[in-house]
Amino acid sequence: MNRRIITQQLHATGASLEIDTYKDRLFKYIPADVVAAWTAVTGLISGSKIVPGIFWVLFFVFIVLTALWTHRQTSQKDQPPAKIQIVIASIAFIVWVFALGGSSSPFSAFSWYSQVYGSILLIVYTLAVPLIVP
Repeated sequence: MNRRIITQQLHATGASLEIDTYKDRLFKYIPADVVAAWTAVTGLISGSKIVPGIFWVLFFVFIVLTALWTHRQTSQKDQPPAKIQIVIASIAFIVWVFALGGSSSPFSAFSWYSQVYGSILLIVYTLAVPLIVP
C-alpha cells in the first residue's frame, strides 16, 4: 500500500487510483512502524541503568526519524513532498508517546502528567486528523 494520501484522481494518466477515504487517511497518518520501534527501544532500555534524560534524547531522535521515514514512504516521482502528511505523522508520534506513558515516557518526569490525559488526547487526535485532506 502506498503511504501517500491520494486526494484526486488523474484520468489523463490512465491510472485508476482511488481517492483515500477517512479510514485510509486514518491509517496513513499514523506512523505505526515508528511507534512500534519506539516501544521496542524503550522496552529494551527501561529496566537498565541509563543516563538520565536518554528518553528525551530518543524522543527527539524519533521525531526526526518519523519525519524522514514518512517523507520516504510518501515520496513519488514528479510529486512535491507530502509536507502536511509528514507534519501530521510527526505530531501523531508525539501524541502516541504521550499516551503510552509509563516509566519510559519522557513526559513522566512532569508532576502534572497523567496517562489519562494522553489517552484522551490520542482518541481526539486520532479521530480528528483524518478529517484533514491535504
